[in-house]
Amino acid sequence: MLNHTILCLMVLGVGAAMIPSSAYAAGAIGEGFAIGDVLDESWGWFIVVGLGAVFAIVITIETKIEERYLGVSQTSEWFNTAGRVIKTGLTAAAIVSAWTWAATLLQSSTVAYQYGISGPFWYAAGASIQVLLFGILAIELKRKAPNAHTFLEIIRARYGEAAHRVFLVFALMTNMIVTAMLLLGGAAVVNGLTGMDISLAAFLIPIGVMIYTLVGGLKATFVADYMHTIIIFIVILTFVGMVYFVSPVTGGVEGMFEKLTEAAAINPVEGNAAGAYLTMASLGGLIFGIINIVGNFGTVFVDQAYWQRAIAARPQSTVKGFLLGGACWFAIPFTLATTMGLTAVALGVDLTPEEVQLGLTVPAAASVLMGEVGAVLVLTMLFMAVTSAGSAELIAVSSLITYDVYRTYKNPNASGKKLLKVSRYTIIGFGIGMGGLAVILLSMGLSLGFVYLAMGVLIGSAVIPIALTITWKRTNKYAATAGAIIGLIVALITWTGVASAQYGEVSLASLGDNYSMLFGNIAGILTGGAIAGFGSLVSRTKFEWADMKERIKLVDISQAEMNELEVNEATLKKAFRFSLKGGGLMTLILIIAWPMPLFFANYVFDIGFYSLWVGISVVWVSVATFFIVGLPIIEARQGIAKVARGRRASPAEEE
Repeated sequence: MLNHTILCLMVLGVGAAMIPSSAYAAGAIGEGFAIGDVLDESWGWFIVVGLGAVFAIVITIETKIEERYLGVSQTSEWFNTAGRVIKTGLTAAAIVSAWTWAATLLQSSTVAYQYGISGPFWYAAGASIQVLLFGILAIELKRKAPNAHTFLEIIRARYGEAAHRVFLVFALMTNMIVTAMLLLGGAAVVNGLTGMDISLAAFLIPIGVMIYTLVGGLKATFVADYMHTIIIFIVILTFVGMVYFVSPVTGGVEGMFEKLTEAAAINPVEGNAAGAYLTMASLGGLIFGIINIVGNFGTVFVDQAYWQRAIAARPQSTVKGFLLGGACWFAIPFTLATTMGLTAVALGVDLTPEEVQLGLTVPAAASVLMGEVGAVLVLTMLFMAVTSAGSAELIAVSSLITYDVYRTYKNPNASGKKLLKVSRYTIIGFGIGMGGLAVILLSMGLSLGFVYLAMGVLIGSAVIPIALTITWKRTNKYAATAGAIIGLIVALITWTGVASAQYGEVSLASLGDNYSMLFGNIAGILTGGAIAGFGSLVSRTKFEWADMKERIKLVDISQAEMNELEVNEATLKKAFRFSLKGGGLMTLILIIAWPMPLFFANYVFDIGFYSLWVGISVVWVSVATFFIVGLPIIEARQGIAKVARGRRASPAEEE
């Protein structure tokens, strides 16, 4: 089924790339886009409702096939942890999918449109290092808390209920922020391309996701993630082929270079070396990069969705999955925004500041470049990103409510069947509430760009306290909790204070200013870390990791069965060292060794260096596609063969 699906999608991608120039030169360059006039509204309904229904049916069928032929049983443990047996390829694909938000596709191209070629790089580098470094926490979780269902169970086991409640607020706030960004971006593009009512789109987008998540739980979201990610990579490769190798409108790499050089001469970029789009010496790009780095630590380290992927992965696959996922994810914003964000500049696509902040750069560029086909491809790609990341948030909130609210405070002795029922009720409730949240934010005048930049202010203070909880036995509960709370207060004061000092007032415009966001983000994460770290050093607290297993109870699975999944300590320590070296080295390359020499040199790309830059992006996305598409199939070959033979699972396998 997967192979047939992949083949069909590849045909779609290749077919789009073969459309004659008359089809994609839909209008005069720079005048081919206007809100709501690219596609008929029926396309919005087809993508949001029709495609959502198709995936709901396909994933539901796949879940039932697993139950019938592979002996999968929908217990509460399996529903929320996928049996803790996910291999490297599917782990990496799930991470790529969960981290590919609407913002990944839209905000990355927005900063390309604003700052030039530095924007895509800083978006990609500033948001991939968190996943690379999270591999360290993921393997530490496997070593110290193998029974955990959520990261908050670890906090409660170490610090007690008071701290648990505080971090529960941060965790749920993170899920709401991420969900808001998904739907704000998705609904804005559906409305922008088809004219479909934006509030209605926000409500309808989560429906299909709710259905397959209800049926198959975490494993169903992993399979959906895999299929969605394939489509995203195919669409990106189609755009790459059009811009650099097919379209006479762009003129290939050389034509793009000439157009971007001309664009800089007509409208130089403030803060960039020589006003050029083709330079890493961009003050605005660097400031965005710092905000991006700080903010995204919060939306990885404080988001249950990533802890859930660590919990679901096999111990020996955890670090490899996160490192591979982070490296492959880098290719999506880096290549897409370098291609389509700069295409919008090169073709003179004229967008209002409001349209830019809504994330309409990519759909505008695709519509001018390829007409209706480009718009449909963007809609499809965006829907894949919103629904796959949305499913990750749905199951994450479901786990938090089930284990950290219901089982912790309502019914500590709840049976597996009861917990499974609570999980499904939560998915329905949060799925419906997702659309309501987006509508509220839209009515307040908040855009995707604003929420994206503000997330570090709101949740960044909890990052270091959470990281220290799983890595350092001397972390003190009072210091960690105070760090998160006081850090948030300091971040809010700094954010509003800088906004007021800069503009003389506190408004959405002043709060959205780069410097307001920058100082608010930095203040939050540094204050939270300083209080947690210094407070713990002074208190000299010590925690015995062996106590963790006894304080986190399993449901629907025995300790003996869990022990069978464990890997010896020597192997886990080796994986931990590998995560430190691999994640640390890649982080240093991406945020120091690669960009900073180019920034300080004030270097403006010539045609040769620009060609090399484009070549790196094309090769990176091609290799990433190969790994994300191929590795899960290779690792699942035995299960695929068993299903192909049509042999039902034996009673022993079903148990």
